[in-house]
Amino acid sequence: MAEIARLHSAEEKSFRLAPHNVEAEQALLGAILLNNDAFYRVSDFLEPEHFYEPIHRDIYELVGKIIRAGKSADPTTIKTHLPDQLLPEMTMAQYLARLAAEATTVINAADYGQAIYDLAIRRSLILVGEEMVSEAYESDVEMTPVKQIEKVEGALFQLAEKGRYDGGFQAFGTALQASIRMAGEAYQRDGGLSGIATALDDLDRQMGGLQRSDLIVLAGRPAMGKTSLVTNIAFNVAKAYKSEVQADGHLKTVNGGVVGFFSLEMSSEQLATRILAEQAEVSSSDIRRGKIHDSQFTKLVDVSNMMSVMPLYIDDTGGISVAQLAARARRLKRQKGLDCLIVDYLQLLTGSSKASSQNRVQELTEITTTLKALAKELEVPVIALSQLSRQVESRDDKHPQLADLRESGSIEQDADVVLFVYREEYYLKNKEPKEGTPEHLAWQSEMEKVHGKAEVIIAKQRHGPTGTVQLSFEAQFTRFGNLARADYLPERME
Repeated sequence: MAEIARLHSAEEKSFRLAPHNVEAEQALLGAILLNNDAFYRVSDFLEPEHFYEPIHRDIYELVGKIIRAGKSADPTTIKTHLPDQLLPEMTMAQYLARLAAEATTVINAADYGQAIYDLAIRRSLILVGEEMVSEAYESDVEMTPVKQIEKVEGALFQLAEKGRYDGGFQAFGTALQASIRMAGEAYQRDGGLSGIATALDDLDRQMGGLQRSDLIVLAGRPAMGKTSLVTNIAFNVAKAYKSEVQADGHLKTVNGGVVGFFSLEMSSEQLATRILAEQAEVSSSDIRRGKIHDSQFTKLVDVSNMMSVMPLYIDDTGGISVAQLAARARRLKRQKGLDCLIVDYLQLLTGSSKASSQNRVQELTEITTTLKALAKELEVPVIALSQLSRQVESRDDKHPQLADLRESGSIEQDADVVLFVYREEYYLKNKEPKEGTPEHLAWQSEMEKVHGKAEVIIAKQRHGPTGTVQLSFEAQFTRFGNLARADYLPERME
């Protein structure tokens, strides 16, 4: 024990050593070898790479594998899987015996584990700082100060969220554990959804909710209701938000979610008025003109009181770059939490590199690629609205297709899900024949079939079926809802 500590004290005299505590690592490992229950007190936050000493990393990783396999980990059972000799004057068996002999108690295991974890974070902070200083001194022309800040902010976010600043491979077993955990959470959640519920039942059933790490592109021609649909979803998710405090003091979302909304087209006041109108069932034009009666005003006050406490955050800065958007999203997740991110809309974002800004297709490729990477990094669904090209209007059948996505194939390529909003009523209303003619009667019949209805076409979905979902649409409140389907209605007596 003392030999390793003496080795480090000699090194410290010659140069500045990264923060570490070998004695705490030895005490914790000794406690685990004496009583395997100590492992479960630290295993949820402490990883092998958090240990400073390479041999301690190997011991902790090996012990974890043995304990998780339901076997006993002690000096005798683990020594066969480690090198025989630790130092010229000490064998591995002797070192393990000393660890167990000078161990801390199980009660103190969590405190020692936390100390080791904190020191590992400090070492990672030093690494980020050193890289930042080095790049600031020797930056090339492309690496502007703003880009350096964004890079460092991304590294700090990874550190704050993941507990370590690294990447690389992970064992397939780790990915399997995450998959099983997700399935378990979906099984326990209302409705059995693996993702966040939109409260639009048929859409949730088809998609399994909004899936973490997905880039969801919602596209449509003007007046189809793209923004209305996404504000409906934002409201439903934020309204359903419930959380519980974890053992480490962090809040974990158990239902609904914290929503970040980048409104690049409308101001935050316009967006708030729109959501208020949708939920209070009062026309937004009436709200602006003050054409409301007492009962409507009371309803507006009640809805606004409810909305004021919902975790829905709006950023209405126009013309921001996709890199600025990513930095702000990371900041929101760090400060308030984040479960769903909405961008209205893609074509109003700008790229961050000079090369891409000279070519719109390249710029849009950078935007969609960055948004997909951001969804993975933050582990939240990102819903990005997109325009469709005018070629839809030139066809007899106005239903959108993937080829109609404007300006770049990268939208279709990077998106995990592509949704189109389509309302037949909008197009049919403009084709009204002369009254009193047979054509007008046929037109009226068609209008009755499509009145108050909208379609959400799932044109692409990586992990589920494509198809069309029918929704109700109340034009006066620009609100989407669940359609009362014939097979859900009670039986009628003839």
